[in-house]
Amino acid sequence: MVDWLPLDSSVFTATAYVPATRTLYLRFHSGELYCYFDFPPQQYRAFLASDSKGQYFSKNIRNRFRYRHVRAS
Repeated sequence: MVDWLPLDSSVFTATAYVPATRTLYLRFHSGELYCYFDFPPQQYRAFLASDSKGQYFSKNIRNRFRYRHVRAS
């Protein structure tokens, strides 16, 4: 079980982070849910602090971390 944090973003609806496993969860507006592995806690803080979550994702997360597509709602 993870605690979801709603996001004000044109790309994402919510995020969650599990420090013990360094796993980032991202829920997209499309309904897709992905988890990203070995994601550093300081990078999660930087993601949350970014002005544009979509731009941050494109530059710093996409194609840089091992991930898994969890489901689509």
